[in-house]
Amino acid sequence: MRESLPSHYIGLDIGTSMIRCVIGMVDAHDAGHVSVIGHGQASNMGMRKGVVVHIEDVVESVVRAITEAERLSGIQVQNATVNVNGSHVSGMNSKGVIAISSANREITPEDRLRVEEAATIVQLPPNREIIQVFAKNYRLDGQDNIKDPVGMNGVRLEVDTHIVTAATPNLRSLDMVLEKAHVQANHHTVASLAAAEAVLNRQQKESGTLLLDIGAGTTNLVVIEDGEVQHVAVLPLGGTNITNDLAIGLKTDLDIAETVKVQHASLEGKGERGSVSVTHEDQVLTFFKEDIRMIVEARVEEIMEYVDKELKKIHRSRKLPGGVVIVGGTANLPGIAEFTRDKLQLAARTGQLQPLSGLVDTVQDPAFSTAVGLM
Repeated sequence: MRESLPSHYIGLDIGTSMIRCVIGMVDAHDAGHVSVIGHGQASNMGMRKGVVVHIEDVVESVVRAITEAERLSGIQVQNATVNVNGSHVSGMNSKGVIAISSANREITPEDRLRVEEAATIVQLPPNREIIQVFAKNYRLDGQDNIKDPVGMNGVRLEVDTHIVTAATPNLRSLDMVLEKAHVQANHHTVASLAAAEAVLNRQQKESGTLLLDIGAGTTNLVVIEDGEVQHVAVLPLGGTNITNDLAIGLKTDLDIAETVKVQHASLEGKGERGSVSVTHEDQVLTFFKEDIRMIVEARVEEIMEYVDKELKKIHRSRKLPGGVVIVGGTANLPGIAEFTRDKLQLAARTGQLQPLSGLVDTVQDPAFSTAVGLM
């Protein structure tokens, strides 16, 4: 097998309904930019709400998505940055404190690592583990809001962190999937953080922005303010719930409900009369537009209520200058930005990727934001 060079970056987004792989390399003409050289996707039947429930099915889908990306790029995938999903993922705040013992009292990168490690010494249940630690700000001898203490002088260094933890059994299942698919995980992260890397600019990260990644089985959210992660949460609701609601409300099969959702669901046109037709196995089925809109709206409203609850936990409800950026497959729902703006009382828009070159036509879709961010 050829060695995959470090100049290639691979993101593997293992989602509830789809697995997406994106391969990029540093642009030869512009070192600061990444060029997409391969992408692949495959539908996934082995997960429920972001958690692996059938290992073999997920392995098969991972292999299909990676093979497609390999074929396009001509590169063999051996390792990738992988997301961790599911409502078992949660964030908590923690503080770390250390004394600076060096003779000149100057803070070194080792001290910074030490204080962050001190913050991770928290009481966790035996079935949970830490996947990421984010330093929000440092304090040095009582001086607050320091972004990077290295090079400063002091005696007592403190840090406020946000720690993201996940359930160990679910992480082990994910590792098992990767092992069987012959892919090594360089790094685990949460879907919303990866998507934030792909779609938020520096100004949005500084001013305070909520990134909402509405997938099939889960809704991932992250609040980034002052350039740091303030809150991470995963809600067990997503696009699949909308499909299920349509199947019940329209009294029709799931695959017809999915077609209706993809082709005709919308949060626009309130009170609009008229109907839409869907052809399925030589049958033409007709549904009223207003029925579809009401069913979709009820579920999206519920998702937004849960999102607002999370914002209230950190006292940021209606208080984010950067507004809301929506990504994920459900971001393609017409009118979702306006609906979110009304419900959360914040500016809202669907996410656009930061400038990329290469094969960008497919990956411009908001559903690919997480995979691109992982890359």
